[in-house]
Amino acid sequence: MASTTTTVKERVSASNFGPQYRELSPGFGLELTGCDFSKGVPKSMSLQIKELVVKYGVVVIRKTNLTDETHLELARTFGELDDIKPYLKAGRPNRLKYHELFDVSNVELDGSILDPLSPRAQANKGNSSFHVDSSFNPRRAGYSLLLAHELPPRGTGGSTEFADTRAAWDDLVEAKKSALLEADYIACHSILHSKKLAAPEHFAHIEPADYPMGRHKLAQKHEASGRMNLYLAAHIHHIEGISSEKSQALFDELFSHATQAKYRITIDWEDVGDLVIWDNTCTMHRAMGGEFANKYRRDMRRATVHDDSTQAWGLNEHTDVRQGLP
Repeated sequence: MASTTTTVKERVSASNFGPQYRELSPGFGLELTGCDFSKGVPKSMSLQIKELVVKYGVVVIRKTNLTDETHLELARTFGELDDIKPYLKAGRPNRLKYHELFDVSNVELDGSILDPLSPRAQANKGNSSFHVDSSFNPRRAGYSLLLAHELPPRGTGGSTEFADTRAAWDDLVEAKKSALLEADYIACHSILHSKKLAAPEHFAHIEPADYPMGRHKLAQKHEASGRMNLYLAAHIHHIEGISSEKSQALFDELFSHATQAKYRITIDWEDVGDLVIWDNTCTMHRAMGGEFANKYRRDMRRATVHDDSTQAWGLNEHTDVRQGLP
């Protein structure tokens, strides 16, 4: 995997895990090879993979031979799956067979490449900013499992970048940590906000403040690992309890800190069947784009696992309300 932003260790055999592995950066990101799921997903292996995701935040598994069915089978071992049923009820079409798979491709219903001027393409521009999945909904996402079904030629772009928000917390000065914990800030997340930032002309008529937002604590413990974490995303519209100017300044300070190069890794999609699993509650990610976008099909499908921690719902009502519906 070619990446100029990672420190790569030699590939070695893990004593407690059959496939080969390599760290992508010390303590953040892991690549596994030798996991063949063509005959199903052994539960013992899926549990070990989950443990690795908890530890490293992001795990890429090469050439898995997963299908839609086994992709979902693996995802269910991580927890309860989210689905797109609310969007279907609102009239959004779906080209995929299963409602538990989110279509994050550049492929239209008829198989053609997405028109870059289409509403869907404009909405997708927000994916180029560092974010987490579903923080704007009442119940946030825990794990995401993104599988490659069709890839553009190598060298035409389409990589995915990740940021380690636990390490970003660790490196804050103690005075800043104490101030954040004492203030116990609540951040309000809106997908309409991040979409408008990315495509201001297309979303000029939208005022994010007119819609419900997901409310989550800014500094919180990542329960699965026991480490503290900055729960950040480009979706954050404002921080409650302070002026808009102070809110923006604090967000900018923390977001800039957490997205420094030393906290980032880049994962290149090499082959059909590559799978990347990440924990949205301790990492951010972004689509890096590239020249492929208007030239080549890129078929990517994501299974999203609801967070099951005590912070899954943040400070939100337990409803099935979704943002970004047409």
